[in-house]
Amino acid sequence: MQGQNQRVRFEQVVLPHLDAAYNLARWLTRNDQDAEDVVQEACLRAYKFFAGYQGGDSRAWLLTIVRNTGYTWLRQHRGHELNPVFDEELHQVAADCAVLNPEMIFERSANIEALKAALEELPVEFREIMVLRELEDLSYKEIARIVDVPIGTVMSRLNRARQRLQLRLTEKVEETK
Repeated sequence: MQGQNQRVRFEQVVLPHLDAAYNLARWLTRNDQDAEDVVQEACLRAYKFFAGYQGGDSRAWLLTIVRNTGYTWLRQHRGHELNPVFDEELHQVAADCAVLNPEMIFERSANIEALKAALEELPVEFREIMVLRELEDLSYKEIARIVDVPIGTVMSRLNRARQRLQLRLTEKVEETK
């Protein structure tokens, strides 16, 4: 009976957040099948250690497991993606550009594929922050807890990610002229 109660409680805690888990895994791996594998592995890990779950924000708890599982998967399958190079010139160019909101650029071009492609071009640590903030609507504090970095790092990465998106989308707009 104890095992059945734990299974029911686990389902109540985890199942409502599977879409968010898949969304994060999909953006980390950039592949549907790989994302499904990551979520499946994350759910197995979550179930294995569920007895230690003390309550609280179950979404953040699950997304932390998905993130960690995703990074383990990336190290095993695509380790080169986890070694980003800080491009000072790119960041300076983005800072010097006329400030165009990526949302405005997106609306002008009406090209969701360009936005998806630009997001997928981001290094994984920027991509995950964008997904958690803009797509999953998590607070800086929740993201910091999930990613296990200070809030200032979350804000910095989000800013850099937005700058890169802005620059890439601006380039796309210029290419279509």
